[in-house]
Amino acid sequence: MSQINISPSGPPETVLPPADPAITAGIAAALALPEAERRAAVAAIVCRFPRDSTAWASLGDLGRDPIERYAAYRVGYHRGLDSLRANGWRGSGYVRWRHETNRGVLRSIDGLRAAAAEIGEADEVERCAIFLLQLDPTWPPVT
Repeated sequence: MSQINISPSGPPETVLPPADPAITAGIAAALALPEAERRAAVAAIVCRFPRDSTAWASLGDLGRDPIERYAAYRVGYHRGLDSLRANGWRGSGYVRWRHETNRGVLRSIDGLRAAAAEIGEADEVERCAIFLLQLDPTWPPVT
């Protein structure tokens, strides 16, 4: 179960639970492969764990063109929303980058924003940018 902080000082904050260690290890191993093999290896992780937004965001990062990136990030966005809702998020409140377990959904939303910009979908760019700031007012993260 995730942590939900309800405080009189601000909106509640949702922190997603840790992913199955096989996902984290699988993505790390896939990204360590030679570049030509990474996408297929990450796609295999997505096939094993299709509900994981981090896997989808990783696949989006490796997309071969704007449409492939857009599609992967969009699925990651929706899978992330499913995970947030399953862990107590009710459509508002913080989902901050500082919590490692939240990064898959935030990466998916930001990737969708960038891919939408590539294909000229300006309204989606704006929606994603606003949504990211609603989820984490300190967006974008400093890495």
